[in-house]
Amino acid sequence: MSKKVVVGLSGGVDSAVAAFLLKEQGYDVIGLFMRNWREEDECGRCSADDDWYDVRRIADVLKIDYYAEDFSKEYYDRVFRHFLSEYEKGRTPNPDVLCNREIKFDVFAAFARAMGADYVATGHYAAVSHGDRHLLLRSCDEDKDQTYFLNQVTESQIANALFPLGELKKGEVREIAKKAGIPVWEKKDSTGICFIGERNFRRFLSEYIPMKPGDIVTTDGRVVGRHEGVYYYTIGQRKGLGVGGGGNGEPWFVVKKDIRLNQLIVTQGESELLYSSRLTVDNFHYISMELPEGESKVTARIRHRQPLQAATAIREKSRVTLIFDKPQRAVAEGQYAVLYRERVCLGGGVIESKE
Repeated sequence: MSKKVVVGLSGGVDSAVAAFLLKEQGYDVIGLFMRNWREEDECGRCSADDDWYDVRRIADVLKIDYYAEDFSKEYYDRVFRHFLSEYEKGRTPNPDVLCNREIKFDVFAAFARAMGADYVATGHYAAVSHGDRHLLLRSCDEDKDQTYFLNQVTESQIANALFPLGELKKGEVREIAKKAGIPVWEKKDSTGICFIGERNFRRFLSEYIPMKPGDIVTTDGRVVGRHEGVYYYTIGQRKGLGVGGGGNGEPWFVVKKDIRLNQLIVTQGESELLYSSRLTVDNFHYISMELPEGESKVTARIRHRQPLQAATAIREKSRVTLIFDKPQRAVAEGQYAVLYRERVCLGGGVIESKE
């Protein structure tokens, strides 16, 4: 009998092609659509309805069985609550990372196993090597690589995972979809945070975290404007500050958020205050391969789609200090630092401090 694989179908081209390729390889493919967020827009329509419609069209073309399951409670409890907690601390969280660990490769995977699945698969741009150890590998399409978002998965979670797009470029994926008659081959990629969608971020966040207006100040304490709430802003942000020219006439950038004083600290121009040479992760998570104690040469990312950066990692038990060969711009506490050895993604952790 063919091995059964449950594919997470999102309604987009990537997961559709993942399902198509697996069926071509002889797997018994089942599509499963996840509802992770329940909320209607101003017109009374849930945006997931459009994606579910596309899932049905994809499954009809591929001639595979498909189902939908609601994981919105688990998502709210295990991802969204953490997202809010981090913003309240003035940090910049990444909910997609937790969604992969807590939902797609935990709740979803458990549901798939209950359906009798031998494997689970997604349309991530990543790869996995199944040998003596199960290794998470970067995609061959460096621009689309999504291992950054997968840095918190465990080796056991990827032991039965398949990533059919790992050796393909995005253009090749769309071409495969077009030739296979998959109706979403031209569909635009989704961007941003899934539960916010196209809505105004500030308005959305204000529904959950009360915002307090306060002063925008320079590093020497001079007031240059007013902010709507420090939680709205990110380190390195330039647009949307509402601060006029003045000074030397160069743009203003956020360099710090002071939650206690409710102040947004800014600097003018490309100041050295925007750059950091080292950062610290207190609880680094290893997927399959661990760093030895002491110093190791690695490459790293501090955000998705950033080119790999050369660095020295210093391991002290669960803590990793990362020293970059070149200073990094706009390092944000709450985001993840993810480490690599050649193509292998070692894992990552939340940035706790920088200097």
